[in-house]
Amino acid sequence: IGTGLNAPAGYAESARGHLAALTGLPLTTSPDLIEATSDVGAFVHLSGVLKRVALKISKICNDLRLLSSGPRAGLNDLQLPAVQSGSSIMPGKVNPVIPEVVNQIAYQVVGYDMTVTMAAEGGQLQLNAFEPVIAHSIGLSLKHLTNGCLTLASRCIDGITVDEDALRRAVENSIGLVTALNPRLGYSASTSIALEALHSGRGVAELVLERGLLSAEDLNELLKPERLANLSD
Repeated sequence: IGTGLNAPAGYAESARGHLAALTGLPLTTSPDLIEATSDVGAFVHLSGVLKRVALKISKICNDLRLLSSGPRAGLNDLQLPAVQSGSSIMPGKVNPVIPEVVNQIAYQVVGYDMTVTMAAEGGQLQLNAFEPVIAHSIGLSLKHLTNGCLTLASRCIDGITVDEDALRRAVENSIGLVTALNPRLGYSASTSIALEALHSGRGVAELVLERGLLSAEDLNELLKPERLANLSD
């Protein structure tokens, strides 16, 4: 960075070449070394991308923790592989420790991004003196995210199991199914079906057939899981 006023001719390119050889990375020299001295916007952008990745992965982990909650007082839609013998206070309880650790990595990355943000803001006039903490923070974000993703994939995602029969029963028993029937039955009839299903504990499909609102063939077609997920042709 800088004007290169007191550096020998070709110094910047020579330094770049040595760094590339040492790291094995395709390093390039900034096209505007004076601009690179005062502004660290490229690092802010990179850090922001890493934060975006961290938040997305953390959200996935939140979903996994919720969907695997249970086995009886939660959703239990899927089962995560057990990587510990159980809870320290509740015998037999298996905690979603891998998603939890990746959540915590994401929180750290968000903190590193804030450090980069403030370090970028702290520059004055032609010099930003805070590139060391910027490089340190981005390096840690990259390292922790890499390790977190590899651990999540190998020790959690690869071992997830589901009970397809239980999930199908849950879908078939859902009052939300009436939403798919709304275009055919109308809002008032659909609301009536939903309320009766809620208060009686009976299924939507059962009530529709009992009232003669649709044939069994039409009902099965409208309530196909593939159609509900918008996957049918």
